[in-house]
Amino acid sequence: MKKENDKQEEQTERRYKVREVTHAQASWTEGERGAPGKFTIQLILDNGVEEYILQPAADDIGALLKMLKTSNHATFDTERKVLMFNNIRVD
Repeated sequence: MKKENDKQEEQTERRYKVREVTHAQASWTEGERGAPGKFTIQLILDNGVEEYILQPAADDIGALLKMLKTSNHATFDTERKVLMFNNIRVD
């Protein structure tokens, strides 16, 4: 039975490359004078095993930062480029 579970787990890991977001750092970079800047969020995954840089639109940065703050656990699927949040308060 244990071998069967191990095999299923291995197949799932091959299908989805999901890592825990252990730290996030937001940055803003100035463009040309008077032009809009660019936002980035650096995701540190599994305590530095991997990193990924998100480049959200200015309209999305507030919502992303709020979800990172209110979620007690976030994961990132490195293959599908999906950021997932757990246990978000909705009141």
